[in-house]
Amino acid sequence: MMTAKEIRDSFKSFFESKGHHIVPSAPMVIKDDPTLMFTNAGMNQFKDIILGNHPAKYKRVADSQKCLRVSGKHNDLEEVGHDTYHHTMFEMLGNWSFGDYFKEDAINWAWEYLVGVLKLNPEHLYATVFEGSPEEGLERDNEAASFWEQYLPKDHIINGNKHDNFWEMGDTGPCGPCSEIHIDLRPAEERAKVSGRDLVNHDHPQVIEIWNLVFMQFNRKADGSLDGLPAKVIDTGMGFERLCMAMQGKTSNYDTDVFQPIIKAIAAMAGTTYGKDKQADVAMRVIADHIRTIAFSITDGQLPSNAKAGYVIRRILRRAVRYGYTFLNQKHAFMYKLLPVLIDNMGDAYPELKAQQELIGKVIKEEEESFLRTLETGIRLLDKTMEDAKKAGKKEISGSDAFTLYDTFGFPLDLTELILRENGMTVNEDEFNADMQKQKERARHAAAVETGDWITLNEGETEFVGYDYTEYETSILRYRMVKQKNQTLYQIVLSKTPFYAESGGQVGDTGVIVSEFETIEVVDTKKENNLPIHIVKKLPEHMDAPMMACVDTDKRTACAANHSCTHLLDEALREVLGTHVEQKGSLVTPNSLRFDFSHFQKVTDEQIRQVEHMVNAKIRENIALTEHRNIPIEDAKELGAIALFGEKYGDEVRVIQFGSSIEFCGGTHVSSTGKIGMVKIISESSVAAGVRRIEAITGEKVEELMDTIQDTLLDIKSLFNNAPDLNNAIKKYIDENAGLKKQVEEFMKEKASQLKARLIEKATVVNGTKIIKSVIPMPADVVKDMVFQLKGEISENLLVVIGSVDGEKPLLTVMMSDDLVKSGKDAGKIVREAAKLIQGGGGGQAHFATAGGKNVDGLNAAVDKVVELAAL
Repeated sequence: MMTAKEIRDSFKSFFESKGHHIVPSAPMVIKDDPTLMFTNAGMNQFKDIILGNHPAKYKRVADSQKCLRVSGKHNDLEEVGHDTYHHTMFEMLGNWSFGDYFKEDAINWAWEYLVGVLKLNPEHLYATVFEGSPEEGLERDNEAASFWEQYLPKDHIINGNKHDNFWEMGDTGPCGPCSEIHIDLRPAEERAKVSGRDLVNHDHPQVIEIWNLVFMQFNRKADGSLDGLPAKVIDTGMGFERLCMAMQGKTSNYDTDVFQPIIKAIAAMAGTTYGKDKQADVAMRVIADHIRTIAFSITDGQLPSNAKAGYVIRRILRRAVRYGYTFLNQKHAFMYKLLPVLIDNMGDAYPELKAQQELIGKVIKEEEESFLRTLETGIRLLDKTMEDAKKAGKKEISGSDAFTLYDTFGFPLDLTELILRENGMTVNEDEFNADMQKQKERARHAAAVETGDWITLNEGETEFVGYDYTEYETSILRYRMVKQKNQTLYQIVLSKTPFYAESGGQVGDTGVIVSEFETIEVVDTKKENNLPIHIVKKLPEHMDAPMMACVDTDKRTACAANHSCTHLLDEALREVLGTHVEQKGSLVTPNSLRFDFSHFQKVTDEQIRQVEHMVNAKIRENIALTEHRNIPIEDAKELGAIALFGEKYGDEVRVIQFGSSIEFCGGTHVSSTGKIGMVKIISESSVAAGVRRIEAITGEKVEELMDTIQDTLLDIKSLFNNAPDLNNAIKKYIDENAGLKKQVEEFMKEKASQLKARLIEKATVVNGTKIIKSVIPMPADVVKDMVFQLKGEISENLLVVIGSVDGEKPLLTVMMSDDLVKSGKDAGKIVREAAKLIQGGGGGQAHFATAGGKNVDGLNAAVDKVVELAAL
């Protein structure tokens, strides 16, 4: 039986023998494609070639690509763990042809590999072909069918509809028919009863698609029409995990050696055996799948967070934690302990896992612990919600309450439903879905983008000349309109451009495009599928006129200084903190720089100063820039250049060197370090577990900061009569203030003691309960201390209501004796209602609660309202 590693290697070897160049997997996290957060198919890293934005260096390519499908039209998340073959992160084996071979060779080689090399039984294979679409004028793909007829009987060649057998990159762009290969893995007796043909594309767990051969031959325009592509593309994708299932004679992907080592480790932690309990098995499959996704995402630079791609990863992690908590009794962080077995299983194919093991483990552990605390809080809130519903005679909680748990606390609906079922209750799902839909509509409206077709004026490829020039003669190749948030902008592609497009953490250039007729402002420059796009508010009236593209050199110079400084910071941090430091992100703007790096504790003030001094020393050395442009990547590595995890590098790279600082980089830089001027670190903080962030400024911004600090010090000195020793003057003032504050506190305590006595004297009695109420100008802490003293002195039948003013803020304080609470009184509920009269809110426990507000004039009414609501 072939192992997973042997299967992966055999695929690459086979296509290498067919003249394909084997390329490494691109990162799973996508950085320069606004339409995608994650690599969800093998073709993503080749989009710029398929779109014609970049020439193909190799006409034939093959690889194994890390993919993630948890959003958009390819969303498999809810199926993961519950069936045998869906995953979040998976590997896609693929072979590509860019204008070289087409359908015949793609089909021939697919058959040769599956049947000739892997020895899969041809009787168990089926192929689907596109049945055609009359409304679009597309005929059945008879060409592909004729090639399949060389290998398969006609009843094993199945027509497929547009949904299954016409592949599209998106609403617009390259597309074409596809031919899927399905395999029937059922036992012989089942195959004898029902033909595999009748189960293809019907979600049978043992009759599954393993390979999709896409024949890109059209371009979908914005109006929905189709044009032929000038260069046809073959794009194939085979599910590695499914192929392993077929090759290893299993009925589930999770039974292969891709997942079994991880599942066995989970079972050992939970003290159980896989295959023993249905719910526990689902939980183990979910966790085994999700730990791979989370680890690879962190490796590729995407930390869990509350926004965009980071939120997707956090949601996946929380889903796994919830399954472990509910079905495997894992009440403490446990997933991070699975990293060693994952790395043992996949570390040879993906060595970046091993290199970042410590960081991945720390991030996962902190996220687990954080959500477990939230999980417990959510369960307590749900218990309270259920209790309130039962008191009201209901067996259903509102969907809004369930949505609050989901939206605010990350509490999944299925966990809410599980706990409710255990208590004989349900949730109003219609209300929950309505709230969810409102949230989606808000997000969709905020992100809605309407993009027109590219209008081509001139053929050709764009060339970036910005490393050498900030002004350059150019012409417009193509343009399109983009509408977003009621704003119309235009994207322009130039034949030659000095504008740096946002990437590598550096913001895009701004500037102008000038002709003899007009000046057009460039408000930003973005990179989309490796294509520099200039964003303007209006198009030139004379599109074909000779033009000069001119970069805003002040902003460019400031950016270059900050970018070069990040390289010097990186080197200094490694020297001061250790070689474990790895860059985890950066932001370079004209005003400041931000540098994220792996480190597992706070950087001390002394270390920050040491880093600053080292970088400033390098600046004073005025080290000249050495640029290695378009050198082979192996030569770059021999130079000792530092590469970033999660970045995709080609065969040739650019290396930036300032003395001993040598890094892969595509950004703009100063010609020598002296032009940075000076660096000042202004903050150091935590971004996530094991990741720290430094923010700094350079050059003129440092001068501005120094001026501000000096002016502030002069102002402070004047407040202390220009004392020659400012430290001692401030210390003396603090000591005197502390002494006075202590005297005031003692005075207030004495005053409170006297007031307490007067309040007891003035207390009224209603139905045996002593009511003490008053409105007084006292701080909140003094009032709180006083009401607890009152409760200590009068232990039964006591209601205390104090309205107070702390500064200008009205406060309401309610205290009840324990016997009143036992009779059903609740200070928290009462104070929330009464607080409306001071235009505020609050809450607390049944015996003690407080509220704050805005309306001081409503205090007396609020105090009386508390007494009224207590209904004594």
